[in-house]
Amino acid sequence: MTTTLRPTEPLQHSADGGRSRTYDICVNSRRVGSVRVATDPNFGGAAGLIERLRVDEPDRGRGRGTVAALAAEEVLRGWGCADVSISVPAEATAALALARALGYTERSRNMLKELTGPAPEPPAGIEVRSMTEEEFGVWEADARDSFARSWIDRGVPEEQARAKAEASHRELLPRGLASPGTAIHVAVADGAVVGHVWTGVRALEPGVNAGYVYDIEVRAERRGRGYGRALMLVAERVTREAGETLLGLHVFAGNTPAIRLYESLGYRTTHVNSSKPLL
Repeated sequence: MTTTLRPTEPLQHSADGGRSRTYDICVNSRRVGSVRVATDPNFGGAAGLIERLRVDEPDRGRGRGTVAALAAEEVLRGWGCADVSISVPAEATAALALARALGYTERSRNMLKELTGPAPEPPAGIEVRSMTEEEFGVWEADARDSFARSWIDRGVPEEQARAKAEASHRELLPRGLASPGTAIHVAVADGAVVGHVWTGVRALEPGVNAGYVYDIEVRAERRGRGYGRALMLVAERVTREAGETLLGLHVFAGNTPAIRLYESLGYRTTHVNSSKPLL
């Protein structure tokens, strides 16, 4: 039996030059599933995405997903993509195993916490206040560079990584500290700023909003003293005050101390984000 992809729509073009197309997965012309292939709007036309790959229940376990994923990669190669990314639900163990077998490497994960009970207060000895405009001017340039560097360190070409950092800040901070839904707080201990946390509200999926930790950092010389935990509790309080009961975040693979902190605070992994080179 032959597994192929059959387009269900014309090739879609976006205003920024992106492409996308949805396909049926077919076995001898019989539909057994579907998959969407696209360029990544966050990284440009050289970065590809495989999304919503699904094989119908009766046809699972027969290698249909493997062949469909490889065929989707070929589509992206034909579009000139140099790499491809996927995001797999953490509970989809078979899909995660397939990704590893096909050579995908984890880049990052999404985590989520359900907030219950009263909003926590900062620990004694730590003052929490809003970031000032003067602090913001210094922080934003450093934050853009640090975010881009995190992607570069994980194999993303520098041009793509810096374009993503610039686009993210334009989208999320169009008016700086006055941007709607933005809250950036700093923690102060012994009279000195020891770290910051940037939170907001975003849609996790249609109809489901959540608070979101966009950036959190403790100064290197102050790490290991509980300030990261304190800042995460600040994020919970800000989120509860905004009327949300879910708090999400994105953490890069390899940041083991952060992942352990989040897990100890009750966060669970919802999606594993992986990538592989195509060329």
